[in-house]
Amino acid sequence: MKLTTKGRYAVMAMADLARHSSGSPVALAEIADRQEISLSYLEQLFAKLRRGNLVKSVRGPGGGYLLSRDADEIRISDVILAVDEPIKATRCELGSPRGCMPSAGRCITHDLWEGLSHHIQIYLGSVSLGDVVNGRVAAQQGLDTLRKASPAIAAD
Repeated sequence: MKLTTKGRYAVMAMADLARHSSGSPVALAEIADRQEISLSYLEQLFAKLRRGNLVKSVRGPGGGYLLSRDADEIRISDVILAVDEPIKATRCELGSPRGCMPSAGRCITHDLWEGLSHHIQIYLGSVSLGDVVNGRVAAQQGLDTLRKASPAIAAD
């Protein structure tokens, strides 16, 4: 799976906005400073997030951005997809009947990677911005589950 800085930074910025807005607009410059992200890059991301109806802008003095709805209603997958970041672990083009092989066929591991992409999408769709901001994402719980399922991971 490839998640570029575009998707990662969009999630970071949205989580920052959720944490610091308290009903008042937050300036992108503040988010840029706190998250150490280029302001011009954030402006590009927030244009996409606005078009995706995840944020709304407020102009003028004291202006900035607000979440378009409650943080618990915004899924991480929505944020990543709004900035044109497809989540896939296969080399094949999304929705294309052609496979990734030079012969246009599917590679032998295609279904494995497609299944992984599907599980990632389900997971990111199950986590909200509110979950991230309020510490309700249980990374350790997921690691414990993996250790129970695989003795090799338990040995690490």
